[in-house]
Amino acid sequence: MQRALGAPNEKVAREGSIFAAFLKLFPVYLFIIPGLICYALVKKNMIPEMTAEFTAKGSQGAFPMMVQYLLPAGLRGIVVAGLLSALMGSLAGVFNACSTLFTVDLYEKWRPQATQGELVRMGRLATIVMVIIALIWIPVVKNADGLYGYLQSVQGYLAPPIFVVFFLGVFWKRLNAQGCFWAMVVGFIVGIFRMCVDTPVTIGWIKSYPQGSFLWIVNNINFQYFSILITLISAVVMVVVSYMTAEPNQPQIQGLTFATATAEDKANTRASWNKWDVIGSLVIMVFIIGAYIYFTG
Repeated sequence: MQRALGAPNEKVAREGSIFAAFLKLFPVYLFIIPGLICYALVKKNMIPEMTAEFTAKGSQGAFPMMVQYLLPAGLRGIVVAGLLSALMGSLAGVFNACSTLFTVDLYEKWRPQATQGELVRMGRLATIVMVIIALIWIPVVKNADGLYGYLQSVQGYLAPPIFVVFFLGVFWKRLNAQGCFWAMVVGFIVGIFRMCVDTPVTIGWIKSYPQGSFLWIVNNINFQYFSILITLISAVVMVVVSYMTAEPNQPQIQGLTFATATAEDKANTRASWNKWDVIGSLVIMVFIIGAYIYFTG
C-alpha cells in the first residue's frame, strides 16, 4: 500500500500491485512444498540420517535438513549465504523502519526542539529496544505450531483495521479521519489482546485456559475467523465514530473516493489500464482459487 501511494501515477501503482501479487503466490509453495517433499522422503526412509533427525526435531527442521542432506557442498553454501543475506536485509529494513517511525512520528513530536544528533541517538536506542524485543519473542515463534501459520496468524490479527480504513475510505465519502483513527486503535487493541491470550499457551506457561471460559473461547477461535471479527469491529467503530463527528472537508477528499471522483478522474483511471492488466489479475485469481480448491482436498 505504501509503494502504491508513492507511485507517480495510477498505471505504475496498478502494475506494481499486480506484480507484487504474483510474487506473493510463491511463498505458499516455497513454504509448503519442501515440507511435503521432506515428509515423503522420511516416510519412505530414503535417507536414514534425515529420517532419524526428522523424528527427533519434527517438521520445524524440514528445510535445513533438506539443505543438509540433499544439496551438494557448493550449492549448499550458496543457499545458506542467500538465506542469511535475505534475513539480514529484511531485519535491517524492519529495524530502520521502526526506528524512523518512533523518531520522526513520535519523539520529534514530543521534542520539537530536538537536535539532529539527539534524533539519531534516539533512533539507535529504538533499534536496540526492537532487537531486544525480537530476541525475547524467539521462544514464542519457536514453540508455535509452524512458522508459516504463526506469521499468517499475526498478520491476521494486525492487518484487518488497516484493510478497513483503506477499503471503506475509498468507497464511502462520509468517513473521516477520527473514524479511521479509532478504527485503527480499537482493531489494534483487539488484535494485541488475542496475541496476549495466545502467547502463554504457545510458550507453554499454561497448558490451556479453563474449558468454557472467555479466554479459552478466544484462544480456540481459528485465527482466520478472529480476523473476520476484528474486521467487523473495526468497520463498526469507523462508521459510528465518523457519524458522531464532523463530516470531512469535501474539497480535501475530492478525487480520493468513488463518490467524489469527477468525470476527468474516471477518464484518467480508465486510460491507465489495458487488457494485460486484466489478464494478469485474472491469472492471479485463477492461481489463488485453484490453490484453495486443490489444498482443500
